[in-house]
Amino acid sequence: MTTDASVKNNIATSVTHIQKEQALITKAIYHAMNILPTEAELFTIRCGISQAVYINDITNIVVVTDAIPTAQKIFDISYYLFQLYSIAIFQDLRAFFSKNPRNSITF
Repeated sequence: MTTDASVKNNIATSVTHIQKEQALITKAIYHAMNILPTEAELFTIRCGISQAVYINDITNIVVVTDAIPTAQKIFDISYYLFQLYSIAIFQDLRAFFSKNPRNSITF
């Protein structure tokens, strides 16, 4: 899964590509107004993970992003502004790991 988000003129564009065995499965593009770059990146990662965990035969999710500090916020258990994204991602990951404890995710 490859994710990227950018904000220009208060409009965020988020793109997610999901591939399996080097074949493109899904490409999603989202637009939002008046959001911060951190929120746009978290939203993009959330959308990609949400889609990937429900694709059959996916056992390993590799998130490729240029926003590793933002991605680390997903696993921050303290309170912060965009914590709702973390909660949603945790719910999807719980379903993913419940299907098979050997499933993995890498950033």
